[in-house]
Amino acid sequence: MTSPHYQHGGTTMTVHTSTDLRTTFLFPGQGGFDGEALRQAKEKYPQVRRVFERIDAETMNLFSRRITDLVLGDRSTDLRELLDDDAWASQVAIYAAGLAAYEILDAQGVRPDVLAGHSLGEITALVAAGAFSVEDGVRIVAQRVAVIQRQKGIEGRMVALSAGADRARRLLDLLDDPMLAVATENHDEQTVVSGPGEVLDRVIAIAGQLGIGAIEIDAPFPFHTPALAPAVPEFAAYVGKLDQHPLQRLVYSPILQRYYEPDDALADRLAEHFVTPVRFAAAVRHLQAAGVTTFVEAGGRAALSKLVARLTKGSEVRALPSLAIDGDGGLALDATLRILRDAGLAGAAGAPGLAELLAPTVPADVFDAYWTEHGDEVLRRIADDLGAFTPEPAAQTPAPATAPAVTAPAAAPAAGAPDRAEIHAELRTLYAEALEYPEEVFEDGVQLEAELGVDSVKQVELLARASKLYGLPTREAGFRLDNYNTMDKIVDFVVSQLSGREAVAAG
Repeated sequence: MTSPHYQHGGTTMTVHTSTDLRTTFLFPGQGGFDGEALRQAKEKYPQVRRVFERIDAETMNLFSRRITDLVLGDRSTDLRELLDDDAWASQVAIYAAGLAAYEILDAQGVRPDVLAGHSLGEITALVAAGAFSVEDGVRIVAQRVAVIQRQKGIEGRMVALSAGADRARRLLDLLDDPMLAVATENHDEQTVVSGPGEVLDRVIAIAGQLGIGAIEIDAPFPFHTPALAPAVPEFAAYVGKLDQHPLQRLVYSPILQRYYEPDDALADRLAEHFVTPVRFAAAVRHLQAAGVTTFVEAGGRAALSKLVARLTKGSEVRALPSLAIDGDGGLALDATLRILRDAGLAGAAGAPGLAELLAPTVPADVFDAYWTEHGDEVLRRIADDLGAFTPEPAAQTPAPATAPAVTAPAAAPAAGAPDRAEIHAELRTLYAEALEYPEEVFEDGVQLEAELGVDSVKQVELLARASKLYGLPTREAGFRLDNYNTMDKIVDFVVSQLSGREAVAAG
């Protein structure tokens, strides 16, 4: 196999897996939801609310319901309740929890070298890597459910057997039913099989006679089985109509047993998941051999981190949960972040030296809790206020007292000023070089923070560079960065400022 590569900053990056990989984020699939852990995380980490707000908008469009109301309402909701609801509910909840965990970890400075997902979690991994927008990820998850529901006779379950894959296949061979299949190979003593309910009852009975443990897992359908073959072309056609973007992070597929490549048609690859088993154990061993020593589960419960611990027992590998409840009833993510900081794999709590500088008498855990909740707001306020102290260029005439509203049409450029197309091209280049993104991602309506992950502090810095490039006057105290969150709004801002400056100079 050749070394994997991916797009970053418009350049194809090659990863030499024997030395370059250290940290992997794992996104869970079926069963990967813990309502109480998610509620605790929401109280401490603002990223949960932000992710769910974006997903709410799409579930309202698709189902006239907010996923937040289902999982973060007045009381804690467990996965069983979600499975008893509409089929999409559990799947979107698992997807949302995985993205929320990813955003929290990212905000805390944890930078994975590679992402991997277990079944449904592979969709979450691809969204986290930038291949699809958060909203398109919801559409993909929902369509995954819908196409299965439209297949006649596709009713069944998934059962975990306490046996390796080879032994599980021999057991299935005894029944010789084409609808039975090995769905996931989790470790040497756990294999999940899919099939019709009545046939799985016979599997459980035979397993009991052979001394093999069997337990039904929480899943609405029998995934990863040849019985789903009729759903493949319809699903591929739907996903193929969505915008696919270059991967910004390396993604390894336990289903494909390889890294995703830049030229992969993701619609076709995701459709193959319907009928192809998940070889999770082989994926973990591959990543460990590639140098990974830290596996962080980005999602609910701690099933994958426990599997990794079992698969790598006796090694120096760390397997860490996130949105799970620990033995003391607390959020496992808090301990995970402490471990990652101690290992140099996450930013310091809050920010380097801030606690000592701003609150030397406040306990560290109190400052950490405050900074988690309000840190983004504090940094944004500082960045905005610093604009008032930026010296105005000597030759500049002050801008008009009131800046144009962002919803107004861009003013026509004055004579001698660059036109809008030129400004757009120059700003795309400026932003692309600063962020190491391909220029083509900076389309007019792209959301800088929500879609590209450009935080407010970086946005202020980039806007300052743009102002310097065009010699714009100092922004007024009432300037709100939130009003300029897309490339087209920034271009319109620059055009209007240049037009206003030229008009004043001409008068």
